[in-house]
Parts: sequence; structure tokens; C-alpha cells
Amino acid sequence: MAEGARQLVEVDGRRLRLTNLDKVMYPETGMTKGEVIAYYAEIAPAMVPLVAGRPVTRLRWVHGVGTADAPERPFFEKTLDEHAPEWLRRGVIRHSDGDKPYPIAGDRASLVWLAQQASLEVHVPQWRFAADGQPANPDRIVFDLDPGEGMGLVECAEVARLVRALIGGMGLDAVPVTSGSKGIHLYAALDGRQTSEQVSDVARELARALESDHPGLIVSSMSKIVRGGRVLIDWSQNNGKKTTIAPYSLRGRARPTVAAPRTWEELDDPGLRHLEAHEVLERVASGIDPIASLADSGGGAGGGAGPLATYLSMRTTGVTPEPMPGSSWAAPGGGAPGSSALSFVIQEHHARRLHYDFRLERDGVLKSWAVPKGVPEDPGVNHLAVQTEDHPLEYGGFEGTIPGGEYGAGSVTIWDAGTYATEKWRDDEVIVDVQGRVGGPLGAVRLALIRTGGEGEKSTWLLHRMKDQRPGEVVATVGSRDGAGAPPRPAAGANPAGRGGSEASVSRPATPGAAEPITARPMLASPGTLGLVGAGDWALEYKWDGIRVLARTDGGGLRLVSRNGNDVTSRYPELAGLPGALRGDALVDGELVALDDDGRPSFELLQSRMNLTRTREIQRLATSAPVRLLLFDVLEIAGDDVTDAPYRERRRRLERLVRPGSGMPVEVPALATGSPADALAEARRLGLEGLVAKRPDSTYHPGTRSEQWLKLKLTRTQEVVIGGYRVGVGSRTGRIRSLLVGIPGEHGLEYAGRVGSGLRELESERLLARLDAAVRETSPFVDVPEADAVDAVWVEPQLVGEIELAEWTSTGVARHPRWRGLRPDKSPSEVVREA
Repeated sequence: MAEGARQLVEVDGRRLRLTNLDKVMYPETGMTKGEVIAYYAEIAPAMVPLVAGRPVTRLRWVHGVGTADAPERPFFEKTLDEHAPEWLRRGVIRHSDGDKPYPIAGDRASLVWLAQQASLEVHVPQWRFAADGQPANPDRIVFDLDPGEGMGLVECAEVARLVRALIGGMGLDAVPVTSGSKGIHLYAALDGRQTSEQVSDVARELARALESDHPGLIVSSMSKIVRGGRVLIDWSQNNGKKTTIAPYSLRGRARPTVAAPRTWEELDDPGLRHLEAHEVLERVASGIDPIASLADSGGGAGGGAGPLATYLSMRTTGVTPEPMPGSSWAAPGGGAPGSSALSFVIQEHHARRLHYDFRLERDGVLKSWAVPKGVPEDPGVNHLAVQTEDHPLEYGGFEGTIPGGEYGAGSVTIWDAGTYATEKWRDDEVIVDVQGRVGGPLGAVRLALIRTGGEGEKSTWLLHRMKDQRPGEVVATVGSRDGAGAPPRPAAGANPAGRGGSEASVSRPATPGAAEPITARPMLASPGTLGLVGAGDWALEYKWDGIRVLARTDGGGLRLVSRNGNDVTSRYPELAGLPGALRGDALVDGELVALDDDGRPSFELLQSRMNLTRTREIQRLATSAPVRLLLFDVLEIAGDDVTDAPYRERRRRLERLVRPGSGMPVEVPALATGSPADALAEARRLGLEGLVAKRPDSTYHPGTRSEQWLKLKLTRTQEVVIGGYRVGVGSRTGRIRSLLVGIPGEHGLEYAGRVGSGLRELESERLLARLDAAVRETSPFVDVPEADAVDAVWVEPQLVGEIELAEWTSTGVARHPRWRGLRPDKSPSEVVREA
């Protein structure tokens, strides 16, 4: 893949992973996916106010539009999958088979995300969601002028002028849009007092009246038989269940044409034609936006006004320094800077009386409460909160003085700000996990808002500080167990991963390269102690005896890479179905383990899988010694980079990402419970390696060893680099007697001893062949005892292995070491001496 074809970008505070940027979407002009995304990012200020608040249906061309002679068929999508970013606003529409969520493109980041999904065309209805989440009455009427055979844009323009004159007598001002496909759309703003059915009936009667007056030019019937030589006035798109291509949306035609708003003067041009993306961007950049007046339509009884209408009505543009969006629907950004998480802010407001404003990002705005006494410091004390009007997202960074005479006059400063994760959000109860600034007054706290009276603005609530334990950090159940000595087992319905796994689980081999390359490296834990972990706030994961992998699922494809970046996808065909076990494309972090007959992780079993290259051998062992993928973190979900989100939020999203009962050998193991000492004792009883303790607010730093994650190991193991071997004698002549191993240090490879115990016959033969191919004349070690060097064969220090040991001697040599096996997933530069 070409450089730059995959990028992590920040869009108004949202981090998005963009892929396949070099893919050509419009072959006739060469316009790439990256240029499509750039178009939507640049046109957003003009387009967002026209689509905000409306459910979006999409036409996706994942392979590009093709050519005029061989067009590609698009995918039509209505509802929104669960894997979409949490910050993406949703609206729910009731269908005969249940309620369905739809995306709402309320900001530029949302448009960019849709473009990343190859949604070239954005379609919306003529209504928006009301404040109660229900569809409001339409706030505009649309006429679709569709030319029949032998007709074109010039004839559509003639009909448009007739429609304009007719509805102008009704007090409606029409705005033309060349559709980018064949004809012209006419929009006019409504006050929101009529239902979709009423508006549709009016549009139909107007079309019929014009057909009666101009039968040779206009037709109102949907029948294709009568359209030839005339222009159809399609009134049906005012039906509440229908959608129209959104103004400023691209079209999936051979060329990148746009549904472009036009002036009436332009419609008089006999050379009228459809405009392409670059032309539309130039027009908007020069200030030509004929349809801007429709952005805030519907402010009447229908409730179509945007969520910021109240905020704007209470403030004076140019007088107050507070942010003043140009539209009540405008939501240009959001979230904490550089984060994909939802944002919160608490502002100290010295108005007539000192109070604190608690604001939570939700649905493209800041939901707000005035809290006279601020956040309670004691879980036993509740404070009064009064809900106020929604504020624009930009208000999250506002500090300043509101002048006298203006609403809320007084000084505003930020008391604390950060991100939050939602545990519950209902009309009468909100529970959130809040993470304030580092060193700020709030820290990490769980807050609840409970409504006690009224509805909407001016309703009264209680703000409650909950106890410290959070469900995302400690899970009550550790999973079912098949016996007192077994470790946490797979959830019910999961495919067993012990010996004798199902043949069906390996029926479809993994395809290396099916998903995009993985350039990230996993975040690493630092050595820790019980005392250190016991003194702080940590989430406890069990440490599994396996190999670390990052896994990417992408459009049904899979890629697995080891800790050092080696592609191991083809070695584990039983995981080929992983894309179907996840609710969306993702980049996840986990451990591959093989379980013995007692359900305990067996590194010996896993060793039999790690170095295989022959397909038949891989397939055989995938059946007799299958692996299981245990996931414990996530870096991306559906192109949404979540590495800046706190661990507790990533963990919650990871648990939602895995489909229950998928039949695939993948799961998110339960967290350890109880105190660190109790959890470590439980790990010992279950035969596990130990624990990994993670700070609940820790972010994910790829390729970094961090003290925000600490490992507590039960078995003393050490990665080592092979620097030579001693030749066998007697019955072991021609074989390895022992390996000479070391650990990279300040001055070079420091000798760590010789190890022969644990070397199996077959492994020894294979290892000897690799070592003999790397023989060198001199020792690679800083220093080696003479007794160990007498009959040594020195090799280039390239191979990494792992040993168990009782302890270290005072000279840094392993006492009673036992060979565990090669670690092809690690490189010599990664080896460090364990504490």
C-alpha cells in the first residue's frame, strides 16, 4: 500500500483512522477516497446545518463508482451498526420490526466518518428529530424535477420558475439545487406546523395544478410511460418515510458531481450544467451559498428548531464573548482535544450568585446543569442541580466575562474538565464515570444525576457522588469453571479451545494480507510489586501464559502480528472467522493461548504452533492444539482511534465489541476480583502467570513500556538471547548439550548462564540447524566463565528464547534454569532483565 494510504487524523477534537486513501473512487477523473474525505471536511460548514438533526441514509461505493460503461453497484444503508463511534449522534426511528438507530451528521467529524465508510451519497428526509427524540413535522418542502426522455436541465429550469411563481404566492421562497444526477430540486422553508402527510398532499396538488396548466411540459404521475418529452414534478419525497439527496452531497456518477445549490440567475443560463466537487468548493469559499437560509427553518409549532435555539435566543451576537454558532443546529466540533472520548466541563460562574455549571457532551451539544454548591465531596451528601439550556460544544473551552445586562452576566472560569464514559442515560437518571484533568480538583469520580421534579429546562435534579468502585474496573463473575482447579473458562456458547477442538473451527484458512498492515506495537507493562499495587486504584487482569498479538479485522479480512511485528496470520487458521465474531472492524490487543486437557494455559502446546510454516502441519495442529484469543484492549473501532480514551472506557467498548455466542475461540476474560493479594493467590491456584494491574484512567501508548500498567508474575521467567551452545557427548553426540544465553546490558550481551533442562528432542534438532547457520568465531558475550566456554560453539545473537529459573545468583546467572522455548515474537533489542 502506498505511503499515506492510511492515516490517523484529528477532526475537531475527534481522532479518526482513515484507510485506503489512495483508492480511486471516480476512475474517470482519478478522484481518490482521500480527496472525497477532504471534500466533505471542507464543505462541512455549509452542509452540516442542512443535515444536522436529520437521520442519514447512505449509498456506499466501497470499490468506487466504476465507469460510465461499467458502473459499480452501491450498498444502501439505513441503520447504524453498534461498532460506530460512540460520539456519533444517533436518532431512533420506529419500524414494524422494532426501533432502529440512524446516524445524524451533526458535525464535520461525522461527515468525515461517513466518507471514510465510502458513503459518497448522503440522503435525508425533510424533517428533523424534535427535542424529545421523536420525528418532528417537516421544516421544508421539496419538489424533485426529473427530466423525461428528450428533456434536460434547461427544461427543468423552466418548470422550476413555474413552481417558484406558484409557491411564491403562498409566501414560500424557493431555492434551486441542481441535483448532480439529472434534474433540479426546489426547496422552501416551512414553519413546522404541518405534518408530513399534509405537506405531501399540498405538494401533490400543486404538481397537478401545474400539470393542468402546462400539460405539454409537466407531468405529476409517477408512471414512466407518460414521462417522455416532459418534466416530472416528483412531490412524493415529502413523505415522512422518504429521503432526498442532501444539498452539497456528492453523487455516485461517473464524475464527482454534487447536489449543488444555485442562484436563480444561474438557472437562466442556457448552458446550465451540473457542478463538480472542486467547483462547488470554490463557490462556497468565495461566499456563494444560496441555500444557507434553510439552515434554521422550522422554528414554529412543529418543534423543528435546532437544540441551540434557546441558547441563541438568550444571547446577543457581538456583545457577549460567549461562542455564538451561526445556526441552532451547528455543532462544529467536540470531545476533549485529541480524543475520541466524550467531554465534560465544570465552570465556576460568578453571576448574581456563585454557582457551578456542570456540562456533559451529548448529541452534539453540552447538556447543562447549574449546581449552586458544586460537586459534593462526600457520597453521603447530595447537591441540588437545575437543568439549563443546551450549550454549544465550543462552550467547553470558554472562559471570560459576560457583560452586565447580558444573560448570565459575570465571570466564567473552568474549574475542571476532561472526558467521561456513560454508564446510564435516561430521562430521569444519568450515571457517568468522569476523568478530570491531571492534578485537577475532581480526579476520577463516578457521578449520578437523579431528576426529582419538572421536565427539560428548569427541571430539578440531585447530583450525587457515588462510591469509588466502578463496574468497569471489577467484574463480579470470573466466568464459569469446569472444576475447582480450572482457570476462568470461556463464556457459555463459546467454542472450546482445549485439545480436541472442532474440525469446523479450522475449515476456512486465514488469508495473510486480507486486512491492512499493522504498524502499531502493543503497550507493555513494567514490573510491579504487591505493595505498589495494593496502595492505589487499579483494575486487575489475569496474566496468561501465551504470546502477545495485535489483530486487525478489516472488511471481513484478518491480520495477526506478534509483538515484534511479524505477520502470523497464516499460522492460526482457527481464527479466520474473527471478523464475524466482532461487531465491527477493529484493531485489538490480546494474548494467544493454548489450553491443556485441564483447561490451563500450556506454553508447551503453544510452542508446537509458533514456528510452523507448512500448511498441512498447521491445519493438523490447529485441530489437535487449537489456540484461543483472549482480548484485553482495543486501539481502533470502525476507524475510530480510541487510544486516548481511558482504560475503563476502552474496556467497556471492547466487551461490547465481541459478539456473544459467535462460536469463535475469542473472548474478553473477566477481570480479577478482590484485593491484589487475593487476586494473585487466585491466579496461583488457577495455574496462571500472575496479574497485570492497570490504572483505570490510563491511555494506550503503542510500543511503550509504562508504569501505568504493572505486571506481577508468579513464575519467575526471563527472556534471553542465545549466544552459543555446548556440544553434546555420549548419547547426545551431535546434539545440543546446553544453550548459552544472555541478556542485553549496558556494555553488551551479559552472560546469564547455560540451560539444557526442558529442551525437547524435536525442538533441539530444529534449533541446532538454525544455530549452525549462524556460527561465528568469537563469543558475543561480555564475559563467559572459562568452564562454560571450553567446548562452546558461538553464534550470532539473533534468537530469543524464554527460561524459568529459581533465582539469580550474585553474578547475574540464572540458578536452576529450565528452557521454555523460542520466542519468535520478540527481538533481541526487546529483551530486558526482569525485576
